[in-house]
Amino acid sequence: MIWEHGGGKVQADAVLEGGGIKAFGLVGALSVAEEKGYRWKRLAGSSAGAIVASLLAAGYRAEELYQMITDHPFTSFIPTSWYHRIPLIGPYGGASVRLWMKKGLYSGDPLEDWVGEMLAKKGIYTFADLKEKELTIIASDISRGSLLVLPKDLKDYGCRPEKFFVAKAVRMSCSIPLFFDPVKIQHQSSRKMCYIVDGGVLSNFPVWLFDQDQPRWPTFGFRFLSETVENAPRTIGNPISLVSAMFHTMLDAHDNRHIKEQDKIRTIQVPALGVKLTDFDLDRGKRESLYNAGVEAAKNFFRDWSFSQYLASRGCDSSGSVVVRMNTVRSG
Repeated sequence: MIWEHGGGKVQADAVLEGGGIKAFGLVGALSVAEEKGYRWKRLAGSSAGAIVASLLAAGYRAEELYQMITDHPFTSFIPTSWYHRIPLIGPYGGASVRLWMKKGLYSGDPLEDWVGEMLAKKGIYTFADLKEKELTIIASDISRGSLLVLPKDLKDYGCRPEKFFVAKAVRMSCSIPLFFDPVKIQHQSSRKMCYIVDGGVLSNFPVWLFDQDQPRWPTFGFRFLSETVENAPRTIGNPISLVSAMFHTMLDAHDNRHIKEQDKIRTIQVPALGVKLTDFDLDRGKRESLYNAGVEAAKNFFRDWSFSQYLASRGCDSSGSVVVRMNTVRSG
């Protein structure tokens, strides 16, 4: 098995953490990796990381993605509906009616439509259309308490993985509990309706997905690191606000979770700059700041990175069954 880096194209895998609108930081870090010659063989992501991973798998480059999303009005993902205009008492007003009826404050349709349009521009609709890159998306089945690795696990729901729409799988992974509607799908053996939500509920940073005894090429993780600051307390006034606070705390807490020593050498940690995952009204200046933070984080990471150290961290011998060469491209 031979890996190569000599100024040309270098094969690698990328695993992207979820983080909502903070994904601008991921794109910044990815742009540096691509400038250094890395080309993605396998991609995986959870939540917003699934959006970026799917678009990279479709053929977009990171710099191209940044240009396309910089001016996109992400508030279009949370349009006001008639539910939100019902004049009820309480901080959530009529939105609580929608939450009771739909299990979410907002529909996931606008997000799925946007991802689908972006993929269609590259001729990608179903997983079968992804010819050159392997895409894995993480979601959570809260009805069965199961982590879903898509598209592989779709067969358990009577779906043909290769015929399943990529945008639908991304929507599943991005369905922040209570914020976006869960995706309902019937389980094949139990015949019961299951609710699929954000992959971050069970695995927001699945950097382990592509691990094997003898790596053929490196796997890079791209995740967020929040500053250690005391957040403003959330107002808890009713059961809805209580559950909302619990889920937002859980999802935001992923940013500061400790990563194993062996994963540090393969993980680019992008500062979150205090941005929350549902800050969809983020202005252009803050978007650029997130992107630039990702760029700087990746530059610092690759300054001292080496594949030999990577192999050592994985318990592999670079002089044994895994051979490191600097001038020949071959995939193992």
